[in-house]
Amino acid sequence: MKSAMAKHILVKSKAEAESIKTKLNQGEDFAKLARKFSTCPTAKRGGDLGEIFQGQLVKVVEQVIFKKPLSQVHGPIKSKFGYHLIVIYFRD
Repeated sequence: MKSAMAKHILVKSKAEAESIKTKLNQGEDFAKLARKFSTCPTAKRGGDLGEIFQGQLVKVVEQVIFKKPLSQVHGPIKSKFGYHLIVIYFRD
């Protein structure tokens, strides 16, 4: 089964996600921003989702994690939970 490892930041609004993405593009640390802004319980781990297998997360998030390039900030991605910024750091 395919797996990947990713980090994400989950916020309520697209505007907030875009503001955080701007900070990331200016070189700010993903984990620090995740701890400060993310509403997901993974925030305390710097947004780290750990190892993910297909079928574990909402489809729109999985499509990014399993199909988009590694080591780039993807998003904002809208799901039923809010807006995600996602970085994939491993995929087999």
